[in-house]
Amino acid sequence: MLTVQKFGGSSVADAGRIRRVADIIAETKAAGSDVVAVLSAAGDTTDELADRAAEISKFPPHRELDALLSTGELQSVALMSMQLERLGVPALSLSGRQAGIITDENHGNAKILNIKTKRIKDELARGKVVVVAGFQGIDCSDNITTLGRGGSDTTAVALAAALKADKCEIYSDVDGIYTADPRLVTGAKKLSEIDYTDMLNLARGGSQVMHSRAVEIAMKYNMEVRMLSSFVKTEGTYMRRLVRRPELCGITRDKAENKISLVGEAADINCLSVAAALLKESGIFPISAEAREGVCSLTTEDRFVLPALQLLHKHFFD
Repeated sequence: MLTVQKFGGSSVADAGRIRRVADIIAETKAAGSDVVAVLSAAGDTTDELADRAAEISKFPPHRELDALLSTGELQSVALMSMQLERLGVPALSLSGRQAGIITDENHGNAKILNIKTKRIKDELARGKVVVVAGFQGIDCSDNITTLGRGGSDTTAVALAAALKADKCEIYSDVDGIYTADPRLVTGAKKLSEIDYTDMLNLARGGSQVMHSRAVEIAMKYNMEVRMLSSFVKTEGTYMRRLVRRPELCGITRDKAENKISLVGEAADINCLSVAAALLKESGIFPISAEAREGVCSLTTEDRFVLPALQLLHKHFFD
């Protein structure tokens, strides 16, 4: 049995949270599974490193910026390995390079091309928990690269596929996938499962629970992924291929574009018309609207985005 577990920045933000995550990893190991843990940089570390670079240069070389940003994850994995060893769990931290993650040369938004799994497999065979730095790899010239926003999700799912893991678990500060962001929308409901296609549309529509590239990899390799919370024990949400998708599974927002998107098989031109009419009745006039397979989206003024999100969720999901 092999389990790949990914823990986001909020999950490893301080020593107390690192200890909590180490307990989760140790419990998984004690239950009889080998474990590969993928970690993000703690809290706002990546943003802080980017700010430091900006103090030196408004336009830092992309290669050097990737080298700098990659150090955030290296701190996380080293500290986690220390804590696991303290618990009596043999552990080893690996950078993206040491883990064999090969990418293209697109600094700041690199794509994984291949994963050489020998080092990881060797360490697992020695009984160790392997703690891998997410968000990073190396290109064919041995330069450090980073994978862009949400890159640790991509690292975890790609490793799970390459290692043919039995389980892939993504831990964050939210205990699964909801019909809307529960921090923004009152009454958002947690889903027990979600299809790859719907999750991909939610991710592309602005949901930050899982990065779109990670969903694409999971879909390609039919890798079931379970999304869980680092802070509370729940069943979470399973992402997998569903025989029957729900008519509507969620609503999300793209903060950068002030766009709201309804996602599901019934998210079509008719759904779009109903949504637009509801907003107009409430004095919210969409600037633009569009529908494509499984998604209908409306754009509005910034000040109306959250009220529109609440209104549409109440109508379609209550």
